[in-house]
Amino acid sequence: MGNDVTNFNDVIKNSFLNEYMFGNLAALDILLGLLTAFMAGSFIYGVYKFTYKGVLYSPSFNITLLVMTMITSLVIMTISTNVVLSLGMVGALSIVRFRTAIKDPLDVVFMFWAIAAGISSGAGLYLLTLLGAVIIGAVIVVLSRKKHTDTLYLLVIHYTEEANDEVKRELQKLDYTLKSKVVRKNMMEITAEIRLKIDNTAFMNKLGDLDGVQDVSLVQYNGDYAV
Repeated sequence: MGNDVTNFNDVIKNSFLNEYMFGNLAALDILLGLLTAFMAGSFIYGVYKFTYKGVLYSPSFNITLLVMTMITSLVIMTISTNVVLSLGMVGALSIVRFRTAIKDPLDVVFMFWAIAAGISSGAGLYLLTLLGAVIIGAVIVVLSRKKHTDTLYLLVIHYTEEANDEVKRELQKLDYTLKSKVVRKNMMEITAEIRLKIDNTAFMNKLGDLDGVQDVSLVQYNGDYAV
């Protein structure tokens, strides 16, 4: 009885290994997968460059998105032909750590988009890859071109202690939130977040004309960036 069970288990294992462990991938499928990944990656490249609104555009990061799409497709095609290799690669990739800091959350979206496009193209879902790229790209373009009703700015003022009351009186006329205040002997520095619906900076002249105010700076605030 034990031999029968062992033989049956061996048959199941052998049939599984023979059918799923080693597979063949036609050259045409490889070319189509890589070509689809390249097309999707190129589209992602163009959308990223067109919609980028950060401080400094990085061409190397954008090229990385394109190459990442093709590499992911190649990885998926590799593990789809070998079950054992796929399990080993999952373990190997689980120890990979990315040390590069991603400051803009939208960059993470593009990275996941590139990976998803590579996975779908490597799996042979060419129509899903291209159609999904077009739809996602259209959504990103539309949302990035949407004009906001107001804009956030950071207002930095350096002034003497004698001008404290006058500065507060002028700030009360604005929609502001105090972010920080630094006192150095007789000098003060405040940083306030303000919202402007239009590009009207006349209040800066009024603040600059106050006695005791040394300088007034205004920078646009966008997440972690000041431009």
